[in-house]
Amino acid sequence: MHMNNDILNPKLAEMRAMTRRTFFGRAGLGLGALALGQLGLRSASAPAVAGGKPLAVRAPMFAPKAKSVIYLHMSGAPPSLDLFDPKPKLNELNMQPCPQSLLEGQRFAFIKGVPKMLGSPHKFKQHGQAGMWVSEVLPHFSKIVDDVCLVRSMNTDQFNHAPAELFLYTGNARAGNASMGSWLTYGLGSVNQDLPGFVVLLSGGTDPTGGKSLWSSGFLPSVYQGVQCRSQGEPILFSSNPDGMDRKSRRRSLDALAKLNEIEAKQYGDPETLTRIQQYELAYRMQIAVPEAFDIAKEPEHVREAYGAKLGEASFANNCLLARRLVEKGVRFVQLYDWGWDMHGTSADNDLVTGLPKKCRDVDQSAAALITDLKQRGMLEDTLVIWGGEFGRTPMNEERNGSKFLGRDHHPHCFSLWMAGGGIKAGQVHGATDELGYMITEDRVGIRDLQATILNQMGMDPYQFSFRYQGLNQRLIGPTDEGRVIKGLLA
Repeated sequence: MHMNNDILNPKLAEMRAMTRRTFFGRAGLGLGALALGQLGLRSASAPAVAGGKPLAVRAPMFAPKAKSVIYLHMSGAPPSLDLFDPKPKLNELNMQPCPQSLLEGQRFAFIKGVPKMLGSPHKFKQHGQAGMWVSEVLPHFSKIVDDVCLVRSMNTDQFNHAPAELFLYTGNARAGNASMGSWLTYGLGSVNQDLPGFVVLLSGGTDPTGGKSLWSSGFLPSVYQGVQCRSQGEPILFSSNPDGMDRKSRRRSLDALAKLNEIEAKQYGDPETLTRIQQYELAYRMQIAVPEAFDIAKEPEHVREAYGAKLGEASFANNCLLARRLVEKGVRFVQLYDWGWDMHGTSADNDLVTGLPKKCRDVDQSAAALITDLKQRGMLEDTLVIWGGEFGRTPMNEERNGSKFLGRDHHPHCFSLWMAGGGIKAGQVHGATDELGYMITEDRVGIRDLQATILNQMGMDPYQFSFRYQGLNQRLIGPTDEGRVIKGLLA
């Protein structure tokens, strides 16, 4: 089904051809900029209509297995060979020169010359009914393996961080396309009209390498862009009323602004003008709903302890607990980015012996608690949870500039992630890699396959779900049908 966005208005072409300066000059920049500055929101996630009245939830194309998604992204690419994919043969070859066959025709981000093979410094044990192999640095994950599907055969064609993250979330290695969360809120709407349909939470001290383009609405109406929130302090900056303005005054100013925007919409026919009305209206409603949703003090102490969440912190643990609260309140797509997983081994902070266990301690308990909490509340069956990075790591030691620390370079050919809930088959391992963890040997899953499978679980046909832009029916999975719904992952 093509989602039609065409407006048959000759003035729309004129509007699109305008410069920014001309548009803002005609649209009344002063008042619009003032309101935008006070609200601090360029977009949110509820369908836009004239007058700012929210639309009801949109029906999926077919019966969905999941109603919402929580995507836990470890920005920097965790080393699967040290977490989920043990290789005894690689350990036997530890610190021996890499075979030439692994180097011919290959590109590396930092490895030069002939590197040494690198076994894992961490021990693995089998866990769960399926005997899933898990590293000792993930003790909490080892307790939930019967609830997850571990995919060992992920593959991408990007080996630098920003392009790989953009490809994963927008279907294109360059900025400008719509993100996965934007696609799903565009297609399905928002259940809770007082909260954004697409929320982004950050930890690790900075944005993911791909930047804010990872939650951009791209060519979709800007109302579907992800709303970045904070787990410490004011959840959304500048969303509260300024000094001297109460809620009644805000209501009057928004009503006046809506009338001006409706005049502009009738004159030029630009759907973004109507979108802007809805953004302001959602921001107004969020002033009441967001503080309550983000108040983890309302959670029982034993729940906070299970996650490792602490009041007043900006942490991955707090974000996991918030993700459950947001999904519980009807948010469609919650994206968590945790930065700091780029284990090159250039220092103790990013080596396999010290840096990797530290990052695992940051996320292991809370990610496992999220799955357990969702399951106990009966929410896991219709919430799709995904944990992973943007590509893999080499089975060779990077040893950049003679570094004595152990680390791995970027590797696009294979990596692992795990999925749980939302109609995904639990307690299984999907796919396999060779004895060195260098290439996939069974059941390859590409980035477009993952995208197609996520859309399918949400009740959206990945091949028919599109948006008309620049003369083409744009899709998350790209212009070809290479993306497959991976049936082996489905319950």
